[in-house]
Amino acid sequence: MKLQPKAAPGGPETRYFTAIDGLMDGNADVILKETRQGKTVTAAVLDVCYPADKASDRKDRFVATLTVNGQTLSGSTQSIADKQPVSIKLTRKQSGDSFDFRGQITIGQAVTEVASSDNSDLSEKEFLDNQTTDDGITPQPKDFTDVSPESVGVRIKLDTAADFLKSLKGEPVEIGTSSLAVSCDALRAGEQTINLTVDPERASALLTKAKAMPGVTAAGWTSGAVEMDRTIRFAAADWSSGDKINKDKLASAISAVLARTLQAKPASATWNANTGKLKLVLKRPSGVYPALGLVENLEITALVSPDKPGSTDKLMLWVSSPVTSTSDDSAGAKLNLSDDSSGDEEGGEPRDDNGTIDALTKEFKGQRWDADKSVWK
Repeated sequence: MKLQPKAAPGGPETRYFTAIDGLMDGNADVILKETRQGKTVTAAVLDVCYPADKASDRKDRFVATLTVNGQTLSGSTQSIADKQPVSIKLTRKQSGDSFDFRGQITIGQAVTEVASSDNSDLSEKEFLDNQTTDDGITPQPKDFTDVSPESVGVRIKLDTAADFLKSLKGEPVEIGTSSLAVSCDALRAGEQTINLTVDPERASALLTKAKAMPGVTAAGWTSGAVEMDRTIRFAAADWSSGDKINKDKLASAISAVLARTLQAKPASATWNANTGKLKLVLKRPSGVYPALGLVENLEITALVSPDKPGSTDKLMLWVSSPVTSTSDDSAGAKLNLSDDSSGDEEGGEPRDDNGTIDALTKEFKGQRWDADKSVWK
């Protein structure tokens, strides 16, 4: 049996620090990469991502190759976004398995004092294992049980993201504002993921358009509003007009079931042209103070879509738990009410909706999702 040769003793080793406590009030995302010969540092690169200004989530970043002179690490560079001059001068001291850093980092006119103790380092394997990120994009899902039919993600190079976003102006699609902020991970990867919400009937066309745009490296469905425990699947034939879903017929049927289970009267049904979601409002007498004749408003969101991308003869329907509010709908002068729920209700389980999902399953002759067996039943 031939043994694998051991690494040459005293060979160069790469180690990483992924935190230097207190840097920029603890808001900096730091990677210090060191190349060592034994305990001696022979090369170092400092990569710092930090808030570009206090009024927004916008980030800037610099990457500096440092000159090593004994315990001193120094260098200068320019920030990538704002082109600010950067200078670094740090003193590094090792004590057992921990490391202390002292010194200054200057960005433009702002000077940050560095005084960080008890830092530990990582091997290259440990560092790389920690860098894996998953934006959840599934380009070709077999169905919509793990991803949501209205939720789309587009991963795109940073230098082409603005043009892609501008191409969506006037389009019936919603852009997740939080995905516009370029994170430190995105700055380092050179690409970001834009989250979009679109009517499921238009999702495939949007993805086809996105994949043809310059700089797009991945596009597909992601997780979204749909929760499988509140979703049913049923035959599409009775609820379609040609190749389109008959939304008016669906809204009427869903409203009628909700009116029975929630003991309320339908007040409105509105389809969102951008997202394809149905907003239903039902009203019933409030029992909170009967003498006042107040009204309890129940707002429910629903989403209907094919059960998988491409051709299918099944639809699926997701219905949210009711969100309730109370109002005075009487004639004349009215009470101004505020919903100030607190205590047990806030953050707790949603109110029982009287078997709404089971009633919808019966009405649509549908199936429920069996999470244990991962099948429709």
